[in-house]
Amino acid sequence: MVRREGGGKVLGRQGRDSAGARRSRRLGFGVLVGFGAIAILLAAGEPLPRDADHDYDPPVPGSYSLPVIKAAADGVLLGSDDKAVSLSSLTRGRVTVLSFIYTRCAAPQACPYATSVLGQLHELSARDATLAKNMRLLSISFDPDYDTPQRLASYAENVREGKSGCEWSFLTGRSRAELEPILAAYDQAVDKRSNPADPQGPLYHVVRVFLIDRQGRIRNIYSSGTLDVRLVLADVRTLLLDDSLGTKVK
Repeated sequence: MVRREGGGKVLGRQGRDSAGARRSRRLGFGVLVGFGAIAILLAAGEPLPRDADHDYDPPVPGSYSLPVIKAAADGVLLGSDDKAVSLSSLTRGRVTVLSFIYTRCAAPQACPYATSVLGQLHELSARDATLAKNMRLLSISFDPDYDTPQRLASYAENVREGKSGCEWSFLTGRSRAELEPILAAYDQAVDKRSNPADPQGPLYHVVRVFLIDRQGRIRNIYSSGTLDVRLVLADVRTLLLDDSLGTKVK
């Protein structure tokens, strides 16, 4: 049985960018450049090298189990197309990786990192038909006053390099008040920094990325210390193997 918690990286291309958004975009560009090389290694079955943050060998998919933590909460969100959508409709039918972010974040191990991990998964899915058909990525902004659907559409264009690959949706709420129940249900803490001009961005938050199975159940929660693309990929493939083998999960 394996259970962990994990972390975050991104950018932004919006009309009048804040200084934080510009820094975040520069940081994200460097990360995004490596997507292709990483995805090619993973698609070929080659292990990625260890690094100082993830100095371990990831588990072999299917060699462990991921118990149900709890049901993934529902709520109403706005997509980057400005259309309302229920969160439950996006956490059913596919294995989903859900990340809470905001585009002005420039903290290296927060939103930019989280989005880089989703970006690597998306790039990999463009080379893996099973992942493309069975995995979904969700990036949900908790900064609706700034991250309008239009800004998220531009942001998505920056970070989602290819048109092919699995679904990757960028969403937010109509207001912070409407988002609060969703954030509370996922235990996603967000606070304003005392200095709104902080170089890391105006909001402080804990990094939480969720792995959700086809039935809408949370099976793992990654924090800044455990969000490793190799581990997330192994977990996604473990859930897909469970489905193919008809494994029952309590």
